[in-house]
Amino acid sequence: MNRIAVVLAALLVTAAVPVGSVAAQQSSTDASAYTGTHVSFDTKTNAVTNYTVDGVTVVESVETSSQADASVGLDVALSAVTDVEASGLSLAATSETNATVRADSGATLRAHDNPKGTLVVSAGNESQYVTADLGANATAAQAGNSRIIVEQDGRMGAFILVGNGSVTVNEEGNVTADLQNGSRLVYRSYSDGRTDDDKQTEKLIASGSATTEVYVMQDGDETTVDAIHYDENTTVELSEQTKDNVTVTIDRSVHQGTVVVTSVSEEALAATDNLSVMVDGEAAVQASSYTELQSAANGGETSKYLVQETSAEGETNVLVAVNHFSERQVTMSGDDSSSTSDETTTPESSDDTTSDKTTEDAEATETTSGEDAAETTTSSTSAPGFGVGLTVVALAGAALVARRRA
Repeated sequence: MNRIAVVLAALLVTAAVPVGSVAAQQSSTDASAYTGTHVSFDTKTNAVTNYTVDGVTVVESVETSSQADASVGLDVALSAVTDVEASGLSLAATSETNATVRADSGATLRAHDNPKGTLVVSAGNESQYVTADLGANATAAQAGNSRIIVEQDGRMGAFILVGNGSVTVNEEGNVTADLQNGSRLVYRSYSDGRTDDDKQTEKLIASGSATTEVYVMQDGDETTVDAIHYDENTTVELSEQTKDNVTVTIDRSVHQGTVVVTSVSEEALAATDNLSVMVDGEAAVQASSYTELQSAANGGETSKYLVQETSAEGETNVLVAVNHFSERQVTMSGDDSSSTSDETTTPESSDDTTSDKTTEDAEATETTSGEDAAETTTSSTSAPGFGVGLTVVALAGAALVARRRA
């Protein structure tokens, strides 16, 4: 009888383990590798290797080194840094939506298991060198001071510098970055081409205007949520969810506003054509351009939002610019029966005013490629079949995940 009791107790404990915990355990069976729905990679003694997005190896290896320990002369140009004394690293943690690798140098590499395969290398409290080897078929080109655009076998990608430092194509055609303490190097992969909307989102991230990105994805019957933070000042949590509206609380430790990028898969939403956004009880306005969106985030009179069309099938992005902080409540509501017009707003076109950094215009002649110089702030707004229902159901999915994990 005692043996039976022990077995029954073990079964009860096993049944109580959340689904997410089981998934995390399965993905970390190999202590040196990670395999998710979209992203997989290996870790060697001092490098993340074979970084793969949807079956395509987009980066062969990524290494970091503390600048305090690197044997690089002060007079050596960053483009000449092709090989660093790579720091030891190890796979530290995995979850349903991301995997974290920690380096002895103090850097952190976090892979996000979303359709763009986002990789964020954070310098931490020490300045770092980062080198990324792209592979034989890849070509890399400078696009402004803060971005490197990569093309490989028809697939596009972008390395984005967030914060202080620099990023360049080195003498071997790979990518080298100088990350000052607190800065980040972000990689995003585009399976279906890099659109004008993608370019503008990159600029919002590089300039520090967009500090948070949230992916809501469907995996079978389960909705998963992946949050990416591009600074240390912003947190987002679900406050209230009903059938017709969702309220989230966005908290920042600084007064300055920010843009929150939300990417939602078609499987994770039930769409409607209407979208209304309220911030602290006041209606947000639909922006007509990225310049207008960024202005709202930089202390505009009212908060605004913009709905993108993306090249990825079954995915849409909603960008919400909250005009000031510290803590704000954002309520998104939908009503299928209240549509008054089928007309959509066509954003205005303008010069490339959403620059990567405030100093970029002065240096654009020297560092900006022809491809990037031609980018404009043209965008697309509400796509048919998407709207508030998208956001409501997506955030409702986030609430389900939060409840399951709680």
